[in-house]
Amino acid sequence: MRKYIILFIISLFLFIPNNEPAYSWGFYAHQKINRMAIFTLPDGMIGFYKKHIEYISQHAIDPDKRRNVSVDEAPRHYIDIDHYGDFPFDSVPKFWKVAVKKFTEDTLKAYGIVPWHIDKMVYRLQEAFKDENLDLILHYSADLGHYVADAHVPLHTTENYNGQKTNQKGIHGFWESRIPELKSEGYDFWTGKAKYIEKPIDKAWSAVKSSHVAVDSVLKFEAELNARYSPDKKYSFENRGATIMKVYSTEYTNEYDKMLNGMVERRMCQAIITIGSLWYTAWVNAGKPNLERFGDKNISDSLKRVQKAEQELWTTGKAVGGKGHDD
Repeated sequence: MRKYIILFIISLFLFIPNNEPAYSWGFYAHQKINRMAIFTLPDGMIGFYKKHIEYISQHAIDPDKRRNVSVDEAPRHYIDIDHYGDFPFDSVPKFWKVAVKKFTEDTLKAYGIVPWHIDKMVYRLQEAFKDENLDLILHYSADLGHYVADAHVPLHTTENYNGQKTNQKGIHGFWESRIPELKSEGYDFWTGKAKYIEKPIDKAWSAVKSSHVAVDSVLKFEAELNARYSPDKKYSFENRGATIMKVYSTEYTNEYDKMLNGMVERRMCQAIITIGSLWYTAWVNAGKPNLERFGDKNISDSLKRVQKAEQELWTTGKAVGGKGHDD
């Protein structure tokens, strides 16, 4: 753990000012997804995860906040797969080393690395289970949930990630934040029980592919809806704390959600079962360690200090530069 804290402190010297936020799924949705994934787990895991449900839920948003800490963070949340041509899933190698050899690491990071990073995070969680390291089990579980959820967002798989190429700027947050905020209380999040995944890298790529297939519909339906609505009907104003914010109106959001025919609910549910299954896979691959050994033990003061520092940096708006999917 000391090694990770030292690396974190070193990274503090890399900051340059940047006031652009960079979120994904919305804080509410990420936390909901991680929370619901816990209920997919089997005996031997679910008791431990329920005990730490608040941590795993609350810290589902840490990777977004960490974009203020690490220049390498942003590419882990997406992949602009359409950058690689008309048949990108045939063009881009499944495995990281082969992809690096074909395109170079700089190119891959420039257009996102989420499927490969998911695979790496499953391995890290597996090793944390083997080492019976409570801090890292919780840390990697929360982080893995975030990246898996991001891979289930269609707009995390395209260069037109915020509709900037089709005069639909703002659609990113509309799809993944506004709709879940207004509609998800009515969603059915029961997805069944987690299952062992033989090849996590295949599952990661499957999530990206199924997300990318939906990109055309996400953009097309909003464009059609926009053509029917005047700005005063499309937007409204809501109180958010002490701030009045311009948001997509409830009527416009409901109509878009209806046109999508449950897409957001389906993608959230698929993310939930995939997260639970990858947590379970890491645990099985580690030899199914007895998680009851942790008893009432909680995270260390060292990890708490790291997270406090990340929170302060995110709150002050300091960030490193670099390309990313900013909403």
